[in-house]
Amino acid sequence: MSKEKTKEEEHKTNKKTKNQDNNPSVNNETIDENAPDIKEAEDGEDLNTDNTDPLDKLQDELAEAKDKYLRLYSEFDNYRRRTAKEKLELMQTANEELFLSLLPVMDDFERAVNAFPNQESVDAIKEGMNLIFNKFSNITQQKGLKKMDTSVGSKFDADLHEAITQIPAPKSKLKGKIVDTVEKGYYLGDKVIRHARVVIGN
Repeated sequence: MSKEKTKEEEHKTNKKTKNQDNNPSVNNETIDENAPDIKEAEDGEDLNTDNTDPLDKLQDELAEAKDKYLRLYSEFDNYRRRTAKEKLELMQTANEELFLSLLPVMDDFERAVNAFPNQESVDAIKEGMNLIFNKFSNITQQKGLKKMDTSVGSKFDADLHEAITQIPAPKSKLKGKIVDTVEKGYYLGDKVIRHARVVIGN
């Protein structure tokens, strides 16, 4: 009897083991029991990641904005300095070009002055001075200098002319008009660089 009972128990044990091996649901249930713990751990990590102090975030944004502002200010300051330097160099270069073009006129004046003591003809002196003056006028015109029209009878314009005095008009049609020019006015391009000083008829 005991031998038969022992064999029957071994048979049941082997059968139970075989059934467990053939039934994967048992193992899956064991894994599923541990699954909630893993999910809770993952959720805990997400909470720790999103848990950022708003004050720290604002301070970081402020620091970034301040850095951008300083960079922009530095770039603008460098641009301002560079343009000011370029403007100064341009003015100096323009003056250099103008004076280089006027040097031949200065040479002509110097030669004329040296020739005066030995020159007996007044007409020759006048001719030489006219040549120098015409040369000088041509150079200034090439540089953009234009003479203002202030001929007798021209309309007086306060934006262009400066009335230094008024005199009785020699003719009725010259009342309120220019009757004489004391000092000529000039444009440089379209800009008035010197107003004409004129006499007005009344």
